Amino acid sequence: MGKSSADGESRKQLTGVLLLSVFTAVLGSLQFGYGLGVINAPQEIIETHYAHILNIGENETMAGNLTQATKPPKHRTIVIYWTLSVSIFCIGGMFSSFFVGYLADKLGRLKAMLAVNTLAIIGALLMGLAKMGPSYIFVIAGRAVTGVYCGLSTGLVPMYIGEISPTSLRGALGTIHQLAIVTGILVSQVIGLNFLLGNDRFWPLLLGLSGAPAILQTILLPFCPESPRYLYIKLGKEEAARKSLERLLGTSDTDKHITEMRKEKENIQKDQKVSVMQLFSSSSYRQPIIVALVLHMSQQFSGINAIFYYSTAIFSQAGISHPVYATIGVGVVNAIFTVASVFLVEHAGRRTLYIIGLAGMCCCAVLMTVGLVLQHTFTWMSYLSMLAIFFFVCFFEIGPGPIPWFIAAELFSQGPRPAAMTIACFCNWTCNFIVGMCFPYIAELCGHYVFIIFAGLLFGFTLFTYFKVPETKGKTFEQITQGFRRKRSSSRPLKASATELEHLGTTEA
Repeated sequence: MGKSSADGESRKQLTGVLLLSVFTAVLGSLQFGYGLGVINAPQEIIETHYAHILNIGENETMAGNLTQATKPPKHRTIVIYWTLSVSIFCIGGMFSSFFVGYLADKLGRLKAMLAVNTLAIIGALLMGLAKMGPSYIFVIAGRAVTGVYCGLSTGLVPMYIGEISPTSLRGALGTIHQLAIVTGILVSQVIGLNFLLGNDRFWPLLLGLSGAPAILQTILLPFCPESPRYLYIKLGKEEAARKSLERLLGTSDTDKHITEMRKEKENIQKDQKVSVMQLFSSSSYRQPIIVALVLHMSQQFSGINAIFYYSTAIFSQAGISHPVYATIGVGVVNAIFTVASVFLVEHAGRRTLYIIGLAGMCCCAVLMTVGLVLQHTFTWMSYLSMLAIFFFVCFFEIGPGPIPWFIAAELFSQGPRPAAMTIACFCNWTCNFIVGMCFPYIAELCGHYVFIIFAGLLFGFTLFTYFKVPETKGKTFEQITQGFRRKRSSSRPLKASATELEHLGTTEA
């Protein structure tokens, strides 16, 4: 009866304006996912174009006609330019993420998203016009500008969604950020097929289409209300906050929400501006920021990017004639299980899903290692590796994929939230960059045993989640903050007692 009542209440709060606002916000996440995936499909074609522009003949015409085994080594210059084309995206996101909190507070959540869309459009134009100039310069510059945009967007989007969502829907709506990311990756994989846009004629259009979501978002943002928490707690505009709540909730009964925000504002009145350094130096914020950072690290160091890196090769070894379609199949599974997590996160809870996801990925990493090591001895072991890949992706999207993006916003009240989102996004982008740059070398060194490293990391992250991560399902921001305060206060008497006993023992001696 209670569950049915809660579900009914959640459905009442899911208004058209709220859905429009969430959809508009996650268009930025869609562009982030598209930017992550779009560069992979046309790699050989773009490298050949680079070689032509740079007058490097060895890869100019033969690359597409040779098998992987008979291809000559790529020219060092081409390798450098291609590596830079891929990695500059993460470098741009890594450094721009430092400005998330500043922009969010200075301009407001909506105006900040609107302002950064100019970066997305500029980056898309540079890539789309790549054939009109030195293509490697246009692509690298476009990827850099797009990365800067995505670094800002990945902080602004979860922050805005977390602040406009009712408590009972905050987890489900927060998960849509990750759903948009994996949808963007899947779309880029599909339209990047050779017979669509992933060919010599249309590859600039393929890269340039990354700006389409930003254009649509720019059109829709004026129809969305500003975050009522930003209006009330940051700006002190109660009337404007009430109007925003009325639009989002579809009701004029906003007293309960205003009261909750008033309590939150009273608690942060003394230290409304919280810097990144204060998050680590203050005992009030140290534990939640460590939790947020470890969750973001666990997402990137889980090995999910390594799985996408290896999947096509494993599918080839299993005898699949068109492994690229199997890789797209992984992308479809990715999206399906992200949709499932939207419904599960408010029922099973964040902490439970995260533990299940990490533990499941750990087991799959072990199975994948066994399959890769023994595939030449037992042919069917290749299929075990394939199955492990699909389940690895499923477990990732149940918890470690979506939850870090919005739980960082849940662990902090309005005062420290922008700074916390800034450092969390910086951590995520940095770990992403480290994995992208280091994994090929680690894989070369460890061979098929590389996934044992990820299994060990996943086991450690599972233990950390079990012992340190609180459940935030159904709790207001203030209740979550109070939970951390109670943990700190309950640990203090123990320390005091230990010190007192030690002192007594010394005295007696």
